[in-house]
Amino acid sequence: MQSWLLEVWSRHRVTILFITHDVDEAILLSDRVYAMTGRPGGIALETTIDLPRPRTIEVQADPAFAAYRSALLAPLEAGVTS
Repeated sequence: MQSWLLEVWSRHRVTILFITHDVDEAILLSDRVYAMTGRPGGIALETTIDLPRPRTIEVQADPAFAAYRSALLAPLEAGVTS
């Protein structure tokens, strides 16, 4: 599904709103990611994903990918413990 969505975006270059609970999937597929808080829902963090396109699954081994993951998970983990 991820590969298919990347292909659709590459072919048509249209805006796609994609909602997921999977941070890795969000980084792989997105140019911009919003991490939301719990109730009441709000934006905990917005980040621009600056990884080269076309993206493949192999980008997950890139240190920049790990840095994005850490940055996005931090406010989510903080919200769980507060």
